[in-house]
Amino acid sequence: MAKKPQPTFANAAASPAAPIVRPTASRGVMLASYLLMLGALMLVMWEHLLPGLICVCIGFLVTRRFARLLEKGFLRIPAMRSSAAGWAGVLAVIVVLLAPAALVTLGLSQAREYIVDAPDQYRELLDYTARTVLELRSKLPPDIATYLPEGAAEIQRVIANYLRAQAGSLAMAGRAWLHGLLFSYVGLIVGSLAAVAAVPLRRKPLAEQLHQRVETFGEAFAQIVAAQFWIAAFNTLLTAIFLLFLMPLWGAHLPYTPALITLTFLAGLVPIVGNLVCNSVITLVGLSVSPVTAAACLIFLIVIHKAEYVINAKVVGARTQMSVWELLAVMFVAEAVFGPAGLVAAPLYYAYLKKELQAASLV
Repeated sequence: MAKKPQPTFANAAASPAAPIVRPTASRGVMLASYLLMLGALMLVMWEHLLPGLICVCIGFLVTRRFARLLEKGFLRIPAMRSSAAGWAGVLAVIVVLLAPAALVTLGLSQAREYIVDAPDQYRELLDYTARTVLELRSKLPPDIATYLPEGAAEIQRVIANYLRAQAGSLAMAGRAWLHGLLFSYVGLIVGSLAAVAAVPLRRKPLAEQLHQRVETFGEAFAQIVAAQFWIAAFNTLLTAIFLLFLMPLWGAHLPYTPALITLTFLAGLVPIVGNLVCNSVITLVGLSVSPVTAAACLIFLIVIHKAEYVINAKVVGARTQMSVWELLAVMFVAEAVFGPAGLVAAPLYYAYLKKELQAASLV
């Protein structure tokens, strides 16, 4: 007689041996779950926890997908069939949590040469800037030229005075980045552990409703991630055309072009902000070639940033059954209220809202 397979953590909810009892919820319980979800999402925006929320979703989806792949492999080994789900979950969590540290270590080891040579590169950039300023002084009218620095020493003094005046802002920005990285990694831990958590056989009415809210939010996030992949691919294609074809036609060749194209795709997976970061890096690299090249890169940055509104709305709207105009309106309003974080969160939050409204047969 064939042995009945054991249910795993991935399909325990659908297993006939372990059915989940879904209690009927009253209208008050459902309303409470909606209010709690709304409060949580608004708290994320007010307390600047959006990186943590995104990493929770990423950790959950990646860990669950990786654990399912590992489990299929372990089930082929007779000695591990009984504990395949447990080992798959443990290994998936370990890989997901150690991967960021491994990537950072690898990046620092590869960038050690650039870090050591940074003082020389700074000196070369300062000399190049000084020569450019002196050239401008010779071409501009005397009344305007007096406002420009006279040489490298004065440029260095201006930079030092500016950094001294902005020391408080720079320190706050550094702390904000550090907190953002910390919250992101904590979110990755929470999401990966939640992906392999045991599924309870019975939930209380409020817990069941909250679970449904979170499931709907996860579905919206998965759709947004799939759409963002195509947006990143499109941005990478535009960047590759710009760097490999248009810039050489103008007689300008940017260094590290393959690395810049790779950075464009990886950073483009982060909505809006990633596109700004990678194009800012391209502009800085263009400055090392010539001011005209930097200006061309800056124009490219502005055009892509504005086109990102339409591209994002079009691709995301097609995958989430949202019209371009409504998603554009939500993105503009969210940016006005919450800044760049609102621009990132707008497609995700609106996709979740529309899913809830469709589930309630209201739209």
